[in-house]
Amino acid sequence: MNLKQTLRNVAYWGVYGITYVVSLLPIAWLYAMASFTFFFAYYLIGYRKTTVIQNVARSFPDKRYGEIHAIVKKFYACFCDYFAEIIKGASAPIDLLERKIIFENLELIDRYINCGRNVIACLGHCGNWEMLNVMPHKMRHEIYAVYKPLRSATINRLMVKLRSRFGMKLMPGRAVIRHMLSKDARPAVYLFLADQCPHIREENYRFTLLNQETYVFSGMEKLARAGRTAVIYLHITQLSKGNYKIVCVPLCAKAEAMGDGEITQKYIDLLTENIREEPYGWLWTHKRWKR
Repeated sequence: MNLKQTLRNVAYWGVYGITYVVSLLPIAWLYAMASFTFFFAYYLIGYRKTTVIQNVARSFPDKRYGEIHAIVKKFYACFCDYFAEIIKGASAPIDLLERKIIFENLELIDRYINCGRNVIACLGHCGNWEMLNVMPHKMRHEIYAVYKPLRSATINRLMVKLRSRFGMKLMPGRAVIRHMLSKDARPAVYLFLADQCPHIREENYRFTLLNQETYVFSGMEKLARAGRTAVIYLHITQLSKGNYKIVCVPLCAKAEAMGDGEITQKYIDLLTENIREEPYGWLWTHKRWKR
């Protein structure tokens, strides 16, 4: 092992060790730390505040000034709470986390997989999507989270560790199609966060999202059609602080029978409904419309 790799390992175990020790604190203490972080991020430094206000205002042109700022303020408060919950998840027992999440209509996934089809479960950055790491504990099927590796090797390794704690398997996006179409691969569930800004703009995948012309990743739909999968949407809402409901909503049973762009349009419609139901829950700090 060379020096560079040794330093990376030391950095990783140091960060993970600190995260684990902090996670042993009562959740009330972690929420108190989150409240301090909220005050600092919202009032003092205004972390990406201009971006958030612009995104919310353009997405809800019918809302008044006070309503926009109420959504923005609640977004920052919830966003900081999510980090407290993610940290707590480093050591929290599965029975505690299961009490925090209600899954509805999981039998829909069973039905598709029992028919021999892979299932693409698409979702947006709504609520605390990281809580989905308990999903493999609820099902007997393999579940893969498709992700883009982070630039920091240490933080990327930490997030893989936290997300895979209960059996979630993380897979880089570039490896998905080879794995899904492999003759040895069993039917499984593939989670896609498909609401980020794509690097390559395709005119056939330009849709209206929240009153704005929006380019959308084409990979999810193209993979679904090539893999002849079923597609569902995971509708995430917050019931109360730290408690969430995740509903499996059918999008299509046979992706290969759908027209070009039809799956993505349905995804956009369901995502829009999710955001409108709980506008403070979406990741507004992301520069979604920068291109």
